[in-house]
Amino acid sequence: MTISLEALRRCSIAVDLGAARTRVYLRRTGLIVDEPTVAAVNTHTGGLIAVGTLAERMTGRTPEHIRVVRPVSGGTVVDIDMAQRMLRLLLGNKLRRAWRRRPLVSAAVCVQHDADPLAQRAAVETLTGIGAKRVELVDTLIAAAVGCGLPVERPEATMIVVCGAATTQVAVLSLGSIVAAERVPVGGETVDHAVVQYLRNEHALMLPSQAVRPLQLLLKTSADGAAPSTEVHGRDVATGLARTVRIDVGSVQSAIRTPLTGVLDAIGTVLRRCPPDLVADLADRGIMLAGGSAVLPGFDTMLREATGMPLNIADHPDVCAVEGLGAMLDGKVQPLLLDAMVS
Repeated sequence: MTISLEALRRCSIAVDLGAARTRVYLRRTGLIVDEPTVAAVNTHTGGLIAVGTLAERMTGRTPEHIRVVRPVSGGTVVDIDMAQRMLRLLLGNKLRRAWRRRPLVSAAVCVQHDADPLAQRAAVETLTGIGAKRVELVDTLIAAAVGCGLPVERPEATMIVVCGAATTQVAVLSLGSIVAAERVPVGGETVDHAVVQYLRNEHALMLPSQAVRPLQLLLKTSADGAAPSTEVHGRDVATGLARTVRIDVGSVQSAIRTPLTGVLDAIGTVLRRCPPDLVADLADRGIMLAGGSAVLPGFDTMLREATGMPLNIADHPDVCAVEGLGAMLDGKVQPLLLDAMVS
């Protein structure tokens, strides 16, 4: 997938439709939307009740006539109509005020590496349905690398690992293009499931869905502070009553690491596909970790120990892709950076 810098500069907005969060960047304005990719629907009338943060808070707490849906799954739009309705409400008056004098002409959207034609078409139809006359597709790996400040235009290897909610993408870039890349179905949601299963199997405790991510942050803090254990509140599997258990931080860390081993396999596959000269560069330059799940507890330590290479986490890992795409729209990226990607 290639795109010219000139075509991107004609775009008005940049969109990152992620499985966990949707982000919209308006040219010369900045990030105007950063909300969960969630919508709450009234099943009797079909009307939207809430989107974004409010809809996410409804998860697991709704009556029968309200259904919480996620129109993006695995990094792909699976419900185009719902995604369009959600975007219209998320944008609201923000986009209409910004474009009062001239209509929306074109948009750029991040898509996963090696996305199939159906996934690409779904992304295009989602944005054309909200008024875009033209949609440019940009590889998430390239956009994230630019957003992290990596020198992708140089004849040197740079490795980036983008860990999202549903998938993790690994790539080595050189001369403004992807040399080798791999995508695995392992992400933040996989880790969430591992935590829930550990508590269910070892402590007979059902953890509320809204408590999984706060627990991960608590585990990270506990691990950094060398705290051996922490308390977790949930529902007893047998009795259904509220119960509090004390869990060992190290055991949960081990449960989290198990599904993340798939990322190590992807890194090994990518390195085997690269020329030896580029692999030698990576021994000094290391790996850049980006994506909303980059801050998972113990993830960076595991990668350092397994690869033996330096590892850096981006300053704002969750918004690297949309910020990189926005930098291209605003002309902050020099033409030389993307000329190599024009076929």
